[in-house]
Amino acid sequence: METVYQIVLDNAVAITGVLLVLLIVGPYLWLYTRRTKKVLARQKEAEEFGLREPVTIHPRVNRDVCIGSGACIKACPEKEILGIVHGKAETVFASRCVGHGACARACPVGAIELVFGTEKRGVDIPQVSPSFETNVSRVFIAGELGGMGLIKNAILQGQEAVQYISESFRENGYKHDDEIIDLLIVGAGPAGLSASLQAIQEKLNTITIDQEDSFGGAVLSYPRKKLVMTRPAVIPLYGKVSKKEFLKEELLTLWDEIAKKTSLKVAIGEKAIESRREDGFFVVKTAKREINTRYILLCIGRRGTPRKLGVPGEKLPKVMYRLLEPEKYKNQNLLVVGGGDSAVEAAVALSGQKGASVRLSYRKAAFARIKPDNQKRLDEAVASGSLTLMLESTVKEITEDAVILERQGETIKIPNDAIFIFVGGELPNAFLQKMGITIETKRGTR
Repeated sequence: METVYQIVLDNAVAITGVLLVLLIVGPYLWLYTRRTKKVLARQKEAEEFGLREPVTIHPRVNRDVCIGSGACIKACPEKEILGIVHGKAETVFASRCVGHGACARACPVGAIELVFGTEKRGVDIPQVSPSFETNVSRVFIAGELGGMGLIKNAILQGQEAVQYISESFRENGYKHDDEIIDLLIVGAGPAGLSASLQAIQEKLNTITIDQEDSFGGAVLSYPRKKLVMTRPAVIPLYGKVSKKEFLKEELLTLWDEIAKKTSLKVAIGEKAIESRREDGFFVVKTAKREINTRYILLCIGRRGTPRKLGVPGEKLPKVMYRLLEPEKYKNQNLLVVGGGDSAVEAAVALSGQKGASVRLSYRKAAFARIKPDNQKRLDEAVASGSLTLMLESTVKEITEDAVILERQGETIKIPNDAIFIFVGGELPNAFLQKMGITIETKRGTR
């Protein structure tokens, strides 16, 4: 009897144990499977719309090391760059990554590294050392041109590059010279302005030039009220900027304030055309003069010169490659061309102007690289009727009062007062190669 009783008891304990395990593990397995299916579905969607293929810098996960903690996902300030699939992190909408690096820093086991390009899509990056020096001695690169477009990163790189330059200047035994400046900084975006301030701090005799009519770099080309900075930064000679978010106008106002406070000077409207090496220094020819300098720091953007459509009528005054003041275009027929964030942001900004008739033309069937917030604003503008999408369309000709497009074999002529073209920029590769700088095509490497 005791034996039967013991068997029943043992079975009851075993069954209870199994039930407890199922109660505990079951919900976890259900959640685990559900989350994996959701991420796989989003990956499939990303692939269908071309959003899984990264544009430039992005995270690469070592699945052999990853423990699936999810810390990388929580740390990322963007949306759905990473997701958990079968207990391991994987990229989802990789094309939306802007290189914050927060995922890599948050990973408890170091399973993530940031890389440029993929096997399918290479990214051209100038060859630079950890000290930002190119293969051409005493020529340095910082900021977006080197692959880091995030403003906070650009500010930090500009500062660090000048620190290395100052150290090299002393090690080489150079002296300040009235005929040869110590450093020429080309570009006055976030990296260039930070570098210029650090150069003042390092007491380097420096000239900063920029081809635009105002400093600010790529920020100048953004529509009004665009959120351009989302992280606090420390700026040389000025200190910590504790505010976390800056709109375009706020950041440009901050730069003006810093320039006045620090007596920073920038030669605007002066483009570097070419450079040649002399005995111990460089001669840089600009549109206005020749500058003799010991060191060169390139802080120019990757966009370079705006890419043109190459169609008849593109030289008309109504054709523009950036939007500064949307409110000037009330009651006009407007066309925006492009499929990236800049094009979408411009189109949405214009669609908010009273009486404006706005169309957005893109040659593909879907947008491939826009941020989720921009997609939401775009959908809202289209739903409200203030913006008309013209997907799978290309501009064939621009006239004084119209634009001729081709869409799925059909020729369409639409009335037009102004056209805004956002189809990227031509990298300054020719300028770099003429200087002797090696450009590497990165395919999933640092």
